[in-house]
Amino acid sequence: MRYIERAKKFRTKKRLGQNFLVDEAMIDKIIDTAGLSPDETVIEIGAGLGFVTEKLARSVKKVIAIELDDDAVFELDKLPFSNIEVVQQDILKTRFSELVDTPVKVIANIPYYITSPILAHLIGEIDQLQWKNRELISEIILMVQLEVARRVIADEKSPSKEYGLLSIMVNYWCETEFICKVPASSFFPAPKVDSAIIKLNIRQKPAIKLHNPGLFREITRAAFGMRRKTIKNALVNKGFEKDKVVFALENAGIDPKQRGETLSIEDFKKLSDYSGF
Repeated sequence: MRYIERAKKFRTKKRLGQNFLVDEAMIDKIIDTAGLSPDETVIEIGAGLGFVTEKLARSVKKVIAIELDDDAVFELDKLPFSNIEVVQQDILKTRFSELVDTPVKVIANIPYYITSPILAHLIGEIDQLQWKNRELISEIILMVQLEVARRVIADEKSPSKEYGLLSIMVNYWCETEFICKVPASSFFPAPKVDSAIIKLNIRQKPAIKLHNPGLFREITRAAFGMRRKTIKNALVNKGFEKDKVVFALENAGIDPKQRGETLSIEDFKKLSDYSGF
């Protein structure tokens, strides 16, 4: 039975953001992008009705399919593969150390409205230097809303509305790659927006070395929390002492009139390395 026909037989739940990928070419693209080998274990997040799951099962040693919805789990349990382990669990409550003991690849098609929390749960925030989930992931192949994909891979040269805290967090821990756009018509039911496949390779070391990761996170949060303000005013409004902000910006060679979205991750490092804060 074709994917679209199987999907139409299932009663989707809008509250769970269920939009099933029914385009076989895009499913194959995900598999190809992952570059899988027969001896691998893969974790799939948001397995849904198993359209990606069953293709993964033909390609790897084991698939750990994580799915929250009761009805979807019922469908997953019907798949005729002995190498699929279905785990009914909220991904935000899932510890990878309970599933695997060596780094694995992750395939994820997740609800758009919780993309940021899920990414933070997988790779950790900037000041979470010891994060077990991240230590057990080698790469993530992620299906997300196109707008979110652009935010993930953005830097200071990108349009200002795309570059932000999510960009900083993900690129600090991962090398990011835009794979392809996925039209809304590739899903059932079709969402109102297009999607994209992106690839996140976990870095062996963070992109930059920080003396104070907590301060770095606080500064970037302040900078992007007030996009209309200059970096100087954004920091002062968030409680940093004006004199110290002025000295820090001067020390870092940053124009106080610049806005946060024009600063690179290296610029934020220079600010957070300033010992006067």
